[in-house]
Amino acid sequence: MKDFNVGIIGTGLIASVMAETLNGLKDKNVKNYAVASRNLAKAETFADKYGIEKAYGSYIELIQDKDIDLIYIAVPHSEHYRVAKLCIENKKNVLCEKPFTVNADETKDLLALAKENKVLITEAIWTRYMPSRKLINDVIASGIIGQVHSIQANLGYPLKDVKRMISPELAGGALLDVGVYTVNFALMVFGNDLKDIFAKAVMSDKGVDLTDSITLTWNDGKMAVLHASMMTPTDRSGFIYGEKGYICVTNINNPEAIKVYDIEHNLIKEVEIPKQVTGYEYEVLSSQKAINQNELECEEMPHKETIFVMEILDKIRNQWNMKYPFEK
Repeated sequence: MKDFNVGIIGTGLIASVMAETLNGLKDKNVKNYAVASRNLAKAETFADKYGIEKAYGSYIELIQDKDIDLIYIAVPHSEHYRVAKLCIENKKNVLCEKPFTVNADETKDLLALAKENKVLITEAIWTRYMPSRKLINDVIASGIIGQVHSIQANLGYPLKDVKRMISPELAGGALLDVGVYTVNFALMVFGNDLKDIFAKAVMSDKGVDLTDSITLTWNDGKMAVLHASMMTPTDRSGFIYGEKGYICVTNINNPEAIKVYDIEHNLIKEVEIPKQVTGYEYEVLSSQKAINQNELECEEMPHKETIFVMEILDKIRNQWNMKYPFEK
């Protein structure tokens, strides 16, 4: 079987995790083939570290490499649209880190362009592709916790000194980086029939959100209360509450444990989570499968879902009157 060659654009922390992931997928014919940075020395250092065949000193050089099957975009949020557009215009399949773009208009434009050019593009929000997603919903479907009514979920890391997080020019803030995971967690459980969105934020002196509180309500009366922060670590837990008990998910960003409790708070069930390379492998393998089947999107994160989430994030930022300098 022919190697499935992946090129990475960016050399930061997330790119490093992806490089490690690709090296763990050799048995799937996935090859850690190329990396690009705007600094050739950085790209070469990264390539040496992870055993990558090719290193490029510009994004366009990698994009125009005819042997690449999929490009993974791991640059600051503000650059997602521009780099993904370059890939699409050069007929390259794209796996773009979350948030897919900065706003829904950019998202719709990219997806339309990808369809026109007949290339796959998908959002690399890894929790959408993980087996844990189905495991959680299977527990709910079993009826063990009865009718579900509400969710609490949080995600926070001490990121206030990270440049891309605090810079409006780089589309910084907690919402697009960590809050997006809490929103996706709730939608994966309760679906998209939303009634209302209410959100508050503590803002920085530069105009980006530091700590967020988001409440979502559904037309059938369900509710999710979500917390996101770039100021402090949180316990990263997700709770799904039913009439007969509740589910506790340890680390909604990469589930480590799924435990079920009864109405008296007794632990009654634990769900085993499959061992993984890093957790990123599922989005890569889904992209590989879709490309091999000539699909233009991945079933785990269809384009309509990416648009829906981005529209929610837009509505939240509108409530805060928060715009980035480069937005219209």
